[in-house]
Amino acid sequence: MITLTFLIYLALMLGIGIVAYRRTQDLSDYVLGGRNLGALPSALSAGASDMSGWLLLGLPGYALSAGYGAFWLAGGLLVGTWLNWLLVAQRLRVYSQHAEDALTLPAFFEKRFEDKSHSLRVISAVFVLLFFLFYTSSGLVAGGKLFETVFGFDYTLAVTIGTLAVISYTLFGGYLAVSWTDVVQGLLMAAALVIVPLVAMGEVGGISATWAAIKASNPELLNAFTDTDGNAITVIGTLSLLGWGLGYFGQPHILARFKGIKSKDHVPTARRIAVFWSGLTMLGACLVGFAAIGYLDAPLGDSEKVFMVLVDALFHPVIAGILLAAILAAVMSTADSQLLVSSSALAEDFYKALFNRDADQKQLVLVGRIAVIVIALIAYFLAMDPDSKVLELVSYAWAGFGAAFGPALILSLYWKRMNKTGALAGIIVGGVTVVVWKQMSGGLFDLYEIIPGFIFATLAIIAASLMTPAPARTIEAKFEEVEALVKN
Repeated sequence: MITLTFLIYLALMLGIGIVAYRRTQDLSDYVLGGRNLGALPSALSAGASDMSGWLLLGLPGYALSAGYGAFWLAGGLLVGTWLNWLLVAQRLRVYSQHAEDALTLPAFFEKRFEDKSHSLRVISAVFVLLFFLFYTSSGLVAGGKLFETVFGFDYTLAVTIGTLAVISYTLFGGYLAVSWTDVVQGLLMAAALVIVPLVAMGEVGGISATWAAIKASNPELLNAFTDTDGNAITVIGTLSLLGWGLGYFGQPHILARFKGIKSKDHVPTARRIAVFWSGLTMLGACLVGFAAIGYLDAPLGDSEKVFMVLVDALFHPVIAGILLAAILAAVMSTADSQLLVSSSALAEDFYKALFNRDADQKQLVLVGRIAVIVIALIAYFLAMDPDSKVLELVSYAWAGFGAAFGPALILSLYWKRMNKTGALAGIIVGGVTVVVWKQMSGGLFDLYEIIPGFIFATLAIIAASLMTPAPARTIEAKFEEVEALVKN
């Protein structure tokens, strides 16, 4: 029965992809859906593509092992979600269209600063491809764990099936398929993360009984200010968890939702929906981990499988199949978005910018679809290690994007004096800092790499911009024009 449920779900997603394929006429349709998505699909698509498999695997597993400490991570992400919609969404929607209808983030930077050398665009695209390889592979690892646990498949076969599923409808429909399926998948993820912890706590004897069981297991799990051994959590540890919120400002697959929304006037409604959805699902994910502490008699070998174990133990196979499809939804909703952004970077920012400036729309869509296959295959080979941790892969890619693009994007939307040199310095310093910091350990180097990367990138942008000539008058005039449009 579980197998049948999964097959029906996959058929539904592929059907949506085929419908979207018929409506995809040019690269703008393929990359941003023609900038014609309403508030609800934009909000749910941003949330679903953001949360990925880690929401149903990584976060419940972390809550299982860390208890209340998981709220630091969830809280940082929730604040980051709100600030991203508040500070970036409207301005990016207006500015990206005003900047010669820039479809990708690298293209936006190039046109924002009138970079004729294409260096800003190409270097940005390099970082997009580098970090998305790790991010996409994390989704494929999550899918592999799902099929391995539920069906008993060999891990390699499990990852292969998940990869083929994601490629199929991303290849067909592009942004429209990704966004429409994200609405279905976002609702399914939210329903699963409400139902599973409530049923599990009911089996334990209710909320009070669950909390009593957790306290009996280890009272430190109910203290957000101590670790599981009773030691006070460090400032570095707390900042590292809260620092996840900084990553939102630089995630290309989330920022694409801001550029694809119908108009800036839809942003406030979308923001409220997105923040509510994110808060609900992260609370549910944490409660899954808490409920498992009280429900399970023995510790799990792999804590990231806790959601799957609870579903398998608590529900009839038909219901279990639907709930487990939520994991597949989480994996597919993020991996498809990442593949789409990566393929658009190759088609728009490498192929067109460097090799064929006269490429027509059909050529670019074709190159984008070929790129989906190539990038997915590379991520597939990176995902072949069965011991890979979803949360670890996500944290590295999340930090890379947040530090490389976050400061550059925010300052480019708010600071008129910023120039091309500053943008280039910030992107390089932020990205390189994350890569280097990740290799270090001990003391200050235990701090999550996104924080030093974000700080150093911001300083690099300010210093480089002030040490070099001010932007051309045409750039400043365009900035002022966009500023007026945002305020109207």
